[in-house]
Amino acid sequence: MVECAGMFEPAPGDVRPRTAAGLADTQPHSPAQPRKKRLPASAFPLGLALGLSCAVYLLAPFRTNVLVLGADRRPAESSTASRSDTLILLTYIPLQPYIGMLSIPRDLWVEIPGFGANRINAAAFLAEAAHPGRGPQAAVETVRSNFGVDVDAYLSIEFTALVRFVDALGGVDIELASPTGGYPAGRHHLDGTQALAFARDRKGSDDFFRMERGQILLRSLIRKSLRPAAWPRWPLALVALTSAVRTDLPIWEWPRLAWALLRAGPAGIDGRVIGRDMVNGFTTEAGGQVLAPDWSRINPVLLEMFGQ
Repeated sequence: MVECAGMFEPAPGDVRPRTAAGLADTQPHSPAQPRKKRLPASAFPLGLALGLSCAVYLLAPFRTNVLVLGADRRPAESSTASRSDTLILLTYIPLQPYIGMLSIPRDLWVEIPGFGANRINAAAFLAEAAHPGRGPQAAVETVRSNFGVDVDAYLSIEFTALVRFVDALGGVDIELASPTGGYPAGRHHLDGTQALAFARDRKGSDDFFRMERGQILLRSLIRKSLRPAAWPRWPLALVALTSAVRTDLPIWEWPRLAWALLRAGPAGIDGRVIGRDMVNGFTTEAGGQVLAPDWSRINPVLLEMFGQ
């Protein structure tokens, strides 16, 4: 046999390491580098499409109208029927952004579908007493038929929930330009019980002052809720509300409302009331003091705020 053991010996000066087979590597040895993971080619267009869809959804130019009802039901009452002593027609368009609040007097004399002429705050009460569960929707139908505004949903809140909500937020600060509700002009910190009393107080005033105070309180609550310091309190505040809130506003509408509030801010809310110059007081046959709407003065406001 021919001796072949030395035929693979390295040449002088060649110190390259041998492989397991005894052959020298052609490249210097280096540690293996981890391969970078790449996203699928479809990930970018998919993410872009989702982002655009969210933007279109949040900023869609369509308007949403919600009837906000303040239900005056005592905790001891077993019936769900209650008069809506607070009625606010809320409208929002996140794209502009625009948020409008129109307070409606509870003594406004209107036609309630199926029940005839009565105070507007009786719509929910009469329907709920006759057909449990129908109260808020009857109030919506009453506003639609009398005001000619397309109402998309309702949000009914019991007054007792307001107390718990304000307390869960740690109270609320109100700024008064002039004395009202038993408080002098200036800044005041209110707890839940005080906030409810402020909104409902009628001593030395009337329903028109009460509506204005209701909007002052609502703006103040929005301002407090949007402050980062109040964010940790949101879970408890929402729990306080959910037990006493009825609504048919779809869950996908809540982000649009929240986005509109964030963009407009409390100072950007267009808050108005149907005031004394838009109604005519009279006495019913039963002796009740009520308010007849002057549509020639109300309709221009509806056109400005709701486009109708």
